[in-house]
Amino acid sequence: MFIEKGRLDVLDGAFVVVDKEGVRTHIPVGGLTCLMLEPGARISHAAAGLAARVGCLLLWVGEAGVRLYSAGQPGGARADRLLHQARLALDPDARLKVVRKMYEMRFGEPAPQRRSVDQLRGIEGARVKRLYQLLAQRHGVKWKRRQYDPHDWAGSDLANRCLSQATACLYGLSEAAILAAGYAPAIGFLHTGKPQSFVYDVADIYKFDTVVPAAMQVAGQAERGENPAAADPIREVRHRCRDAFRKAGLLQKLIPGIEEMLSAGGLTPPEAHDEAQPVAIPEEPSGDVGHRG
Repeated sequence: MFIEKGRLDVLDGAFVVVDKEGVRTHIPVGGLTCLMLEPGARISHAAAGLAARVGCLLLWVGEAGVRLYSAGQPGGARADRLLHQARLALDPDARLKVVRKMYEMRFGEPAPQRRSVDQLRGIEGARVKRLYQLLAQRHGVKWKRRQYDPHDWAGSDLANRCLSQATACLYGLSEAAILAAGYAPAIGFLHTGKPQSFVYDVADIYKFDTVVPAAMQVAGQAERGENPAAADPIREVRHRCRDAFRKAGLLQKLIPGIEEMLSAGGLTPPEAHDEAQPVAIPEEPSGDVGHRG
């Protein structure tokens, strides 16, 4: 759920957003995986504490989610899993095996043999470029290339703005799953050097099965003036992504998918020495995924 231009607080044990007119909008705590706070949003100490208690990830993002500035960890990290993830990332052979598994999960076929991580990154980039072109053609979108300026949101064309909004939704869910499973968003395998490198790794596996088709469909309909996409395409993208996540059962797939890709590394996984219960991500709320205060 996105929150823009409102104050997030707690009332009667539940999240509530208060806009500048004093209008209160209640938010169901149990149905939230992630709250994305856009510019103009403020949050109270009580709200941050409630988010931590219920395992709701807080993300501070740019306008329409185009940038991710910071994240509040919901408390699921485990030292044994963090160390295991780091061992896999630092071992060249194990890292290559994980990247190959990610390629297989993304494209449904084994990665080419005798290729390095950099070579697989190049092959993947070429395939992704072609997928963008095919989906744009299918939905009648005027497509040039995937490009946007995080400092100039309005300067991007409609298709790129829709894609940026869609991927922001997917990144939020992916980071929530990574943290809930006890891993680190920054320790990536194909992507490296970014605070959300592993988020991009995980999200890329599901991107073209969920959010990219949704974004392209909305962009095409908006360009043709078809309602409701033409009225507010960014809001419509969020709704389509919500529906795509539910249809694909994404919340049930993310954590098992993370475990599957890491198990391909070949190193002995950590043993559970505590009584921790299996992690689970709550289902999405059925209502609107955006509050515009």
